[in-house]
Order: sequence, then structure tokens, then C-alpha cells
Amino acid sequence: MEFRLTLDTLLIFIALIGLVFGSRPRLEDAPPRIVEHPSDLIVSKGEPATLNCKAEGRPSPMVEWYKDSERVETDREDPRSHRMLLPSGSLFFLRIVHGRRSKPDEGVYVCVARNYLGEAVSRNASLEVAILRDDFRQTPSDVVVAAGEPAVMECIPPRGHPEPTISWKRNNMKVNDHDERITIRGGKLMISNTRKSDAGMFVCVGTNMVGERDSDPAELVVFERPMFVKRPVNQVVLADDTVDFLCEAHGDPAPTIRWRREEGVLPRDIRSDHSLRLTQVRAEDEGTYTCVSENSVGKAEASGSLQVHVPPQIVVRPRDQITGQGRTVNFLCGTKGNPPPAVFWQKEGSQILLFPIQEAAQSGRFSVSLSGELTITDVHSEDSGYYICQAISVAGSILTKALLEVETSSDRVPPIIRQGPANQTLAPGSTAHLQCHVMGNPLPSIQWEKDGQRILGDERVSLMENGMFQITNLQETDSGAYTCVASSSSGETTWSGVLTVKESGGSSVPQASEPFQLPGPPQKPVVTDVTRNSVTLTWQPNAHEGGAAVTSYIIEAFSQSAGSTWQTVADLVKLEKHTVSGLFPNTIYLFIVRAVNAYGLSDPSPISEPVRTQDVSPTGQGVDHRQVQRELGEVGVHLQEPVTLTASSVQVSWTVDRQSQYIQGYRLLYRPSGGTWQLQDVKAPSERLVVVADLLTGTEYEIKIRPYFDEFQGKDSQLLLVRTAAEVPSAPPRAVTVVTVKLSNSSSISVSWEPPPADMQNGILQEYKVWCVGNDTQTRYHINTTVDGTVLSTVLKGLLPGILYQVEVAAVTSAGVGIHSQPVSILISESPQNHNVSLAEQITDVVKQPAFIAGIGGACWVILMGFSVWIYCRRKKRKELSHYTASFNYTPAGTLHTLYDAIFTHHLMLLYHNIKEVCCNPPYHIKYSTALYKRIIIFNRRSDEEEWCPPLPERTYLIEGCEEGPATPLRGDASSPATSYSHQSTATLTPSPREESRHPPHNTARLHHLDGQQLAWYDMTKQSNSKSHIMYVQTHSGNSSTVVILITGGWWHLNWGGRARGNGWYQIHQPHGLIPFHLLPTSHYYEPFSPQQPRLILMVMAVNTSSSN
Repeated sequence: MEFRLTLDTLLIFIALIGLVFGSRPRLEDAPPRIVEHPSDLIVSKGEPATLNCKAEGRPSPMVEWYKDSERVETDREDPRSHRMLLPSGSLFFLRIVHGRRSKPDEGVYVCVARNYLGEAVSRNASLEVAILRDDFRQTPSDVVVAAGEPAVMECIPPRGHPEPTISWKRNNMKVNDHDERITIRGGKLMISNTRKSDAGMFVCVGTNMVGERDSDPAELVVFERPMFVKRPVNQVVLADDTVDFLCEAHGDPAPTIRWRREEGVLPRDIRSDHSLRLTQVRAEDEGTYTCVSENSVGKAEASGSLQVHVPPQIVVRPRDQITGQGRTVNFLCGTKGNPPPAVFWQKEGSQILLFPIQEAAQSGRFSVSLSGELTITDVHSEDSGYYICQAISVAGSILTKALLEVETSSDRVPPIIRQGPANQTLAPGSTAHLQCHVMGNPLPSIQWEKDGQRILGDERVSLMENGMFQITNLQETDSGAYTCVASSSSGETTWSGVLTVKESGGSSVPQASEPFQLPGPPQKPVVTDVTRNSVTLTWQPNAHEGGAAVTSYIIEAFSQSAGSTWQTVADLVKLEKHTVSGLFPNTIYLFIVRAVNAYGLSDPSPISEPVRTQDVSPTGQGVDHRQVQRELGEVGVHLQEPVTLTASSVQVSWTVDRQSQYIQGYRLLYRPSGGTWQLQDVKAPSERLVVVADLLTGTEYEIKIRPYFDEFQGKDSQLLLVRTAAEVPSAPPRAVTVVTVKLSNSSSISVSWEPPPADMQNGILQEYKVWCVGNDTQTRYHINTTVDGTVLSTVLKGLLPGILYQVEVAAVTSAGVGIHSQPVSILISESPQNHNVSLAEQITDVVKQPAFIAGIGGACWVILMGFSVWIYCRRKKRKELSHYTASFNYTPAGTLHTLYDAIFTHHLMLLYHNIKEVCCNPPYHIKYSTALYKRIIIFNRRSDEEEWCPPLPERTYLIEGCEEGPATPLRGDASSPATSYSHQSTATLTPSPREESRHPPHNTARLHHLDGQQLAWYDMTKQSNSKSHIMYVQTHSGNSSTVVILITGGWWHLNWGGRARGNGWYQIHQPHGLIPFHLLPTSHYYEPFSPQQPRLILMVMAVNTSSSN
């Protein structure tokens, strides 16, 4: 280091001397020149970096570095410095040092090259330290969009130098912005026309030379707007049909579906599949029905219109009218339907059609309004007749008619009683005069009634010409109410007065009031105001008041449509103006007025001009249709339980929850269940009861009721059911047919019929009765039957041939048996089967019988089970025979005794001991010293603990039975192995004759019963030539015993079981040749009997009929 400083000092000194002495540079020397300038550099903290600088000159210039105008210390000055000046002049940083407070390496660097000729300075180069912070200034947020919409996700990366670039990752995969739908601009990720596949987790990645920073993930959820799979369609249907508007939509999330009606009330019958069902549609159901499907990202709507074609209906029928000449009449004809029907009028018998808004020149005095009302002005007498209103549309047509009668105003007016009988009290024996002055055209007749009964001829009673009624010589029995009845072809009028006959007291009215005492009749009443159910009248009083002042007025009214008599509609009227209420709408009324004073009533005033109350038509009254429909819809009508009056009529009553001024009446609808509705209008709004007549007997009816106002109708009441009383059917079953049928071993007929006509069944047919009556010369045969009401045929069996039968059928209801059908005759031939039925048909009939089929099935089952048992026995036999190697012949008594001891002792133990102990470890053997039969009887005592144990193999028995040594060889040689046969043998055991039983053949195998001190044994004899082998068995027992014998030889099994009756020989036949039979000691058979019936068990120990033994 000291040497380097000395050299530098020396060089400087030489240069100075050259200058001082004016020495000149050499021609080949050149000043420094920067040939490679350093470049700006951004380096990560802790990373190496190099600022390049290369200079030329002669002599070679020296290079120095300056940072921010300060000389940079390199490893040449400080070997520990992390800055190194390379020989080329470049500045190398081993690592960039950068901290929060100390930033020694960051700055602006220049490279300076010097020699004695001068120096060269490079361009500035900045060294910056790159940074990248961890925290994003804005992290992306979750975005939920609908498919097809643009999605924008935005983030601002962490602060860093240089400014980090932004990229995006979706589900850890870099987002490819080559897709034209995807744009990355600044910190925004924009996806236009998003798809369901664009959904996922997105991460914003900020990157610079320091590294990468990942933002927190944000989810892009792409939902799908509702999309209709099924949408409602426009429909045109008929009234009372059922309509379904379908609506099904898909979307994510699953959309909700609701219905909306653009106008009117939406029905509530929305089904589980979101379809809308309208049942029994009416014209009011017309409109647009909209299905609205909505989820969190959108809403979709689809609409369908409903048009209901309703056949034309007459809702306001024209009424028959009577009018005078020169007047004007109006015939209403209110119709409805959908589409609205066209209405026109026609006079019956005329070809002229009258249409609405027809020119006056064509129609003359006749005109039809748009509402269908026919107006006839200046009525002539020739206008009388029927007028037909017709309504027609694409849905159908309908017509109605009304009668017009043209008469004078005085015509058709009931008689008027000017003065009637007054109340009187008279003494017995006096004479009573009851007046009745009448007027009318034609002149009315007068009759008198007493207490409601017409007065018959009596010598004390007389009728004067002026209508006066006279009773002479009054008696107390003459007291009562007397009524004057004035009648004519136009109607009748009555006036009543009370006559009292009694001893005490004077007469209250000894005679009628004088005419001058009565007030004069008022003047003709004038109509000043008319409404739909009221008329306002005014009149002028008569100047003559009579014997007393007028105290009140009485108003009487007459209407042809309301009755045929005058009716008092108001009394005690104080003023000369009064409003008569409670009248029927659209009805013509006539009025008269009487004055009243203390002496009685005046004569009637002149008849007023006819006045018609206003029509209830909403159009004519200016009524808001919606208001009418709304109020009618709020009226609640509730049916009461109908009452059955007769077999064809019921009484229906109802209550009304809420009244309305627009209730014109009630419309009762009734029909047989499932039939067509019939209507009956109750035109009085105050009525709450009606009788429905002309119903079918024994029929269930559906009944409901609704309020109505012209063509407007309220909601229906609940539906009730009522059944009219049943009657016996009024018609017999129809089409009764009788034919013979082919059944084996029986003469039979088939009877079929059709029900009586539906309108004559008179109730539910519960059953049919069928009578089949046969007659011959001596005997009467009856074959009758009853079948269910739903059955229309039956078969009668057991008929006798050669008999003429007559068949009748009758229907039965709950009321009884109806009319019998006409008898149908049929003669059963003598041999119906032989003449009419072939053998093949007979066989076919038998085969089809259920009993035959069941028998065949049972037989097959028995055969199958028998075959299964036979197979089982064969296999078991093979297995058992495999244990036997030798046959046994005759055995001496001692040896047999030992053998029997072994066998019977072991079996005895098997039955009286536990299965495990006995079967596996028999403890001991009993040696018998008494007769075997006694042992057997003891052996057969019943025990509740008796159990069966399967015997061990035979060889084991023989060994255990011969503990003292080998068994003594049996007499004769052992038989050869059993010979196998493939055919079945049948063994029979039959009692032999007595003499044979005492002396059985010596060459026959037999079982001897020895004396009581010896055991029973089997004696085998040889047969060499016999083709029918017989083995005799002798039984001996004090009581009846059960004998069970099993003989096994080869594949043969001879067994017999039965009752042995006392002592005797029994023989077993084996007809099929010589067969070796082998010992089967392991099989013993017994049957349980009661203790009073001991049983005998016999075992075949050794039987061999082989000819060689």
C-alpha cells in the first residue's frame, strides 16, 4: 500500500516537472476516451451487480468512480469493501447493500478516466435497488355475474421498484389473455360474455425483478339466468273445460317460479310441477297469465293468453208485455258469451230481420240498440205477436221470444170495488145490509163469502141488483167476516167487513154511511219519479171532504206481472205525495188513491197512467260493472242441508252472510251427479227457500247456489249432495235373452239382459231377481236366483229335460222389486248333451273344470313327492348296505340270545337315556333271562322323557353286543354279496287259513315262537325251485299288537305293517324269484299306542332265501 502511494506521488511529480520545464507530449500519446459508458442499473437487494466502464488512451488511463459526486471507495483502498474495481474499469458489487436508513450503494455513478493528457467522464448511470412489498394495495373481491354478462376483477399490486407488473391465475393456472374475451389492463381483469366455465378462484400476481406476490384468492361465480324449458302458450278453449298452462325453467341457482295474472284474480291451483291449472273455465277467466321465473341473477317472464269461447246465453229474457195503441214498448234481451254474440230480432212469421243500428228508413217504428233492446214506437194493434231475440257467435246460438199484446188501457184491469161492506154490530132478529158497489170492464160478477166459505142459498139471504147483500132475521150464528168478491176475466178484487150479532148493546153502525158523509175521490195520481223498485206519486184532494175532514189516504196498485188483483201498497198516508217502494223492477204498475175520513173511504181516484219501474240493467242505470262484480263476489251464500219432500222434489234453503244492493236474485244450479247443470232462478232477493221439482227418483243430485245481478254472477256456495227417495223401477229390464249352454252332466241355460232405461230406474239398482218356472202336467219347478245390480247375466243349472221353462227378470232398488220382464220360454231337450254336444266338446268342458285342474295338480304333486321319497330311500339304502359284508342264517339259541342281548339292550338304552350318553357311550348291556315278549312289553311303557337316538353303525352294535368274544358262526355259509335288481318288488302279508297256520310248509322261511323261556328266532329254510317265495311269521300276544316287518335284500325292500289279532301265522309273498335278504338290525319300527294297547316289535335278524345257502 505504501509502495502504491509512493508510485502515484512519483508519477505526479514527474508530470509537474514536465509542465514546469515546458516539455511536450509525445506524438503517439492520446488523452483518455470513454468507449463504453455505464448504463442505469436496477438490482435487487443482496444481489451482485456490475457498472460497466471502458476507457482508451495512451498511456492507459486510470479509472475512478464517483457516486453522487463523491469518490467511490473500492477494494483497492479497502480490501474489505464489497465494491471491486475490475481491470477493465468496471465497478463490481459483490452484493448490493440496502437498508431502511442506510442505502450506500444506491445513487448516480460516473466513471472518470485520467492520464497525463487529461481525463474523460462517462455519462451518468443510476444504480437503483429493486423492492417489492408483500401487501397488495387493493386485493380482488368476489364477483357474481350472470352468464353472458361482463365480469371485472380489479387489484392494485404491492408497492415496489420497479413498478410490478400484474398477471392473473385461475385455479392455479395462468390466465391466457389471448382469448379475445379476456382483457388484462392495468390492474383489471375483464371477461366479456362470461361463461359457466369461467367460474373459479382467481389470484392477482404482482411481479418485478424481486419476485412475485400473490393476492388473496377471489371467487368468480357465474350464475345462469332463468331459461324457460316449457313456457305457457296461447289457448282457446270452451267454457267448463280444464286448462293447463305449463311453465318449467332452469337456472343457477334454481329459480323460483310464480304466476301473475295481468287482470283479475289469479286461481290458486298451482301444481307441484309449477304448471297452472284452471278447471271449469268461464269467460271471467280470460286474460293473460304470466309465468315469472327468478333467481339471484335475473328474472324471466313468459306469458300465455286464455280465450274462453262461451256459447251465447240469454241473461235478461224479454218479458211478455201488454200495452195500448200508440204507446212505446221495449223488449230487453241481455246476452252474454265469448266472443260476444251478435243479437238481432225477428217477428214470428216475418222474414224481416232487425239488427242493431239499422237505418230508420228500413226498420221504421222498430229499432234495436247495441245492447240488444228492441224498441217499438207508436204501437199498432197489428204489432201483436211473438218477437224472437236471437244471439249467435262462433261458439253457438240461442234464441228466446216474448209476446206483445196490444189492448186499451182499460183492458186487463181487475174490478174496482168502489164501496165495500163495513164493520157492523147488530141485534138478533134484525136485518143486515152489506154493500158492495163495483166497477170494471167487463162488468164483474159479485159473490159473497163468510169466513172464507162461499155462502150457499138460504131463504134469509138475498143479493140485491146493486150488489147489496141482505140477511134477515139475524142469528148469533150469522156473526163472522163477510167478503165481497168481484171477479171478471181480467181478475178479481175483494173487500171484507165483520158482522157481529149479539143481544146486549145497540148497533154500532146500524146502516151504511150516507154518500155525502164520505169524502170525494182524489184526482188522478201523477207519477213524478221512478226507480228500479219505487214510484213517487202526487195527487190533488177533492174539494168535497164529506161529513168530516180527510185524515189520510190509501194507495192501491195493480201489476199484471205481480198478480190479478188490486193490492194496498200504502195506507195512513198524510200528504198528497208519497213514494211507493218495494216494487219489482222493469214492471208496469197502475195506481189508484182513496181518501179516508171518520165515515169511511172515498171512491177510488181515476187510474193513473201505466208506469214501468226502471230496468236493472247496469247499462241503463249507469252502474259500474266492476263495482257490481266486486260486490257480488263478496256475498257469501251458504246452503243448508236439503230436505227431501217427495220422490221427485227437494226443498233447498240458504243463508246469506253479506247483503248487497246488487242482488237481483239467486240462481240455483242442480244436476244428477256428473250430469248437466240445470238452472232455477229465485227472483226475489229476500227469498231464502225454494222447492226443486221434477227430479228423477232415487237419484243423487249436486246442488249449489249463487247470487246474480243481470248477467253478473257471484261466487258459488258450497256443493251439497241430496238423494231423492227411491221407488221401485218403473220399467223392466230390457233385451232379456235365454239360451242353452253346454255344461257336462247338467242341463243349463244362460240368461242375459240390459238394465231398465236410466230415467225409469228410480234409484240405484241393488240387484236383479231371475225367476225360472217350469211346468209339466203334474209338477211345478222353480229355479230362482238373485245377482248383484252390476251383473247383467247368470247361468241357471239343474234344469230338467223335456220341461218348458219361462224366465222373467226384474230390477230391485231399495224401495222393492220393479216390474217383471215379459216371460221368455225355453224348452230343454231330452238329451241335450248327446244331440248337441260332441265328445270332444264334453272332454273340453271337463278339462276346463276347476276341480279337474286341481285334481291333476294334486296328483302331480303326490307323484313328485313319492318319487322324491323313493330316490331318498335308494340313496339311504346304498349307504346302509355299504356297512354290511355278510348275511346271517340260522343261529343257535344261545348265540342268538347273546346277539339279541346286544341289540335290544342297546336299543333299550337309546330310548331311555340321554342321546349323548347312550349314543356315544352306552354303559352296560342287560342279559335277559326271561321271555323276549315280556321284555318288549316292558320296553313299550310310555315315558314323557322318551327320545329317539339314531343308531350307530351295525358293525359297532355287533362288537358291543359281543363283549365276551366273537359271535358264534351262523349255521351255513355266509351268503354271497347281494345281487342288485333294477325292478321294483311288492311284498304282501296276508293271514293264512287256520290249518296252514298250524302247519306251515317246512321249506318256507318262517319265524317260530318258542316257549316263554327262549328268545324268538328266525328259522331260515332253503328253497331252490320255488318261484313264489313265502315267508311265514307267527305272532303271539295276549292283546292285539302292531306288527311292523322290514326285510331288506340287495336293492329290495319288503315291508309290512299292520294289526296282528292274537295268535296266528302271516305269510309274506315274494313272487319275483330268489333274493338274498340281509340283516338290518339297526332299523326297528314301533308305533305309539295308548298304555292300554301294548305293542310288539319284531325285527328280522337273518333272512336269506338264496338257493345256495
